[in-house]
Amino acid sequence: MDWLISLATFLVNEILSQPAYLIGLITAAGLIALKKTAGQVVGGAIKATLGFLLIGAGAGLVVSSLAPLGGMIQGATGAHGVIPTNEAIVGIAQAQFGARVTWLMILGFAVALMLARFTPLRYVFLTGHHMLFMATLLTMVLATSGRSSVSVVVVGGLLLGILLVAMPAFAHPWTKRITGNNNIAIGHFGTAGYIVAGAAGQLVGKRSRSTEDMKLPEGLRFLRDSMVATALSMVLIYVIMALVYLARAGRATAFKAFAADGGSAAGDLGNYVMQSVMQGLQFGIAVAVILFGVRTILGELVPAFQGIAGKLVPGAVPSLDAPIVFPYGQNAVLIGFLASFVGGLVSLALLTWVGHPVLGLALVLPGLVPHFFTGGAAGVYGNATGGRRGAVVGAFLNGVLITFLPALLLKVLGAFGKENTTFGDADFGWFGTLIGNAAKAGATGGIIVMLALGAVLLGAAILFQKRVVDTGWDPGARRDAFLPGAAPAAPTAPAVPVASGTASTPVPAPLPAPVPAPVHAKIAPPAGAPAPPPPPAAG
Repeated sequence: MDWLISLATFLVNEILSQPAYLIGLITAAGLIALKKTAGQVVGGAIKATLGFLLIGAGAGLVVSSLAPLGGMIQGATGAHGVIPTNEAIVGIAQAQFGARVTWLMILGFAVALMLARFTPLRYVFLTGHHMLFMATLLTMVLATSGRSSVSVVVVGGLLLGILLVAMPAFAHPWTKRITGNNNIAIGHFGTAGYIVAGAAGQLVGKRSRSTEDMKLPEGLRFLRDSMVATALSMVLIYVIMALVYLARAGRATAFKAFAADGGSAAGDLGNYVMQSVMQGLQFGIAVAVILFGVRTILGELVPAFQGIAGKLVPGAVPSLDAPIVFPYGQNAVLIGFLASFVGGLVSLALLTWVGHPVLGLALVLPGLVPHFFTGGAAGVYGNATGGRRGAVVGAFLNGVLITFLPALLLKVLGAFGKENTTFGDADFGWFGTLIGNAAKAGATGGIIVMLALGAVLLGAAILFQKRVVDTGWDPGARRDAFLPGAAPAAPTAPAVPVASGTASTPVPAPLPAPVPAPVHAKIAPPAGAPAPPPPPAAG
């Protein structure tokens, strides 16, 4: 029995929880299904793996460049509280629940593949680290409520599998609005924030132009380059916060702000300011690396998924990490990050004023990493339906969600609620709180309530897929009518048609109405993206 546990632990920790390996294997399987040569299979798999490693490298650079800024903000404002960091809380929980997390994740992924095969929810969730994060959260919530190990794995695995196919479906109309086709879905547990951002854009941005159409004076035309604009903006933010922190904390403390991770303390004021400038430039490089990684992986993964769609899951749509939408609204990413962070600050003030003294909620500090990734993506979703106003308002609301929801989640994490960190993205907050409170209904009653919630979520997702996604509803159509001068380009057909029916007799559903390419998109589909495959033949 020990060898089974060791094998399962190896599969989860070394392969399934490593999105780069998972993507490479999926790409290889798809290319094999397309009957590509051995060289093409190996080359495509390696290139897709490298693309995800590029995204990871860029994310690591983002974390490194934002770490000193987070310390400066905390030191300048004097705020103390919980800092949401998914990796930190998962690391703490793994020491106690590692085996249960492993089996729960394996079962959840298997359930998700079965649901993708036999329901209209043809989404294959490929963001391995987020699967691990949600598996850990469900294990913590169920285990701390007194459930047996078997109950934790079985109930948690079913809930995880449902989430892996349901959440991409709920966000898909807005995702298609961004990409202009059905090639990819969002596979990231910040989905609630993205849906809220897209809906907010519909409400506030009917006549608002896209963030990508910002008119700049001739002398500032260099800011049209997103890498330059991002780096310059972060340089200004860094220098301003560095000076505020210096005035608040004094030279002895402030000059050590960049000394972490082997760095050296500033020798004088000039050196301190220039270190701030360098950190801002590093942030610009990090974003550029992420965007290049996204383009690299799309060029390999989209063709490979044609093979998977024809073999394992007809009509499969890959669900990928949040940065996958960054190239479609590069100005929106920066605007969304800043607006989400402001939303976090406003929410922190409300928690300090009302939430903590009246409701006993923890003070959740605005972590820059979750605000960058989820706020940036929320900015793209808000821009897709509401232009500049949509990007600002949508990302601001995302910032509110990822501040209040973690505070509520801490109430159901038992002893883990007293840690100085917690899960940061929106879906962890609302789903963990819901399941945690359902678990309080008793040993048997709690399981019944939790499974009922999962069934309702799955049914709602299937209904949404059939009534909204498959009918081609465009959440930005009303905005297009108010912007006649920005007529969309020719419609882009979905890369993979959505099929319905049983595994043995797949019956093609009507293709969704063509989705116009969004007016804000500034890049074409990745080079090498395939033509749509023919509809599956009726059995």
